[in-house]
Amino acid sequence: MTHIVHAVGHMKVNVTDPEAVVRDATEILGLQVTSRDGRQTWLSSNGRAAELVLIHADENSAHTIGLEALTPELVAEAASRVEAAGCRIVSEEPSLDCIQNGVTFATPEGLRFEIHTPVRNVTYGRRYPTTGVGANRIDHINLKSPDPAATREQLTAIGGLKLSERMVNDSLSWMYGGNRQHHIIGVVKGEVGLHHVSFEFLEFNQYLRLGDILDRFDKQMLWGPGRHRPGDNTYAYYTDASGMMIECSGVMAHIADDADFTPNVITNLDRPGNVRAMNVWGTPAPLEWREYHFPFAKVA
Repeated sequence: MTHIVHAVGHMKVNVTDPEAVVRDATEILGLQVTSRDGRQTWLSSNGRAAELVLIHADENSAHTIGLEALTPELVAEAASRVEAAGCRIVSEEPSLDCIQNGVTFATPEGLRFEIHTPVRNVTYGRRYPTTGVGANRIDHINLKSPDPAATREQLTAIGGLKLSERMVNDSLSWMYGGNRQHHIIGVVKGEVGLHHVSFEFLEFNQYLRLGDILDRFDKQMLWGPGRHRPGDNTYAYYTDASGMMIECSGVMAHIADDADFTPNVITNLDRPGNVRAMNVWGTPAPLEWREYHFPFAKVA
């Protein structure tokens, strides 16, 4: 099946205290505010008009996961597949005025996605003043689903995403798109919600700066730095003022030979033997990370 979704487009989140979340996003992660009004605040780590969209709301919750397709024709193709995949179209209009085309759909499990054309971008707009650590781009999102297999089937049928790796009991699985990085979507088995949003780091010394900046804000890393086995990316996690978990992730492995690629299945699930099957440096995931849950807003 041809990839319709190329990469992560944006993450839309409901927040009760936009100023506090903006402070964390700009002064810790190093994003810039690109647009703000009484209803929304847009932030970006580069020249794109929006990567993290904060909806000023009366709850903290995930709103919509934006997935980027490269052309209007691919967005239309995705829209034509929604109902056959057992999902429901919520809107066929783009949700942001920085994108040309979009279709938003909801899954029976209660997840909401928008497949859209690329966010408007200023190619050389990534260099801006910031006191934060300076992430490079939004690169993947891990969601939570009570039925991971069904969620994967929906994303494959509608967006052409493909499985790259999974645990044999489906407690964790990873899917890749047209850019062929190991995953742009991770699926964690559990109550429907968001697990984390990830921004890419290009240099390892950024973790040193991240730790010191978090300390300045009386925060600390929830887990990391370390290196994941699935994806081969370095990582560190913390939570922002809304309670959302943010991952800072190094560059991932890429799937070069898409036609002949066989997804890996992790069969060793028992601790401590499986720790290095998941994390190259042998650092086990803490309970707080394993049980983390950020709710998804109810779909009308």
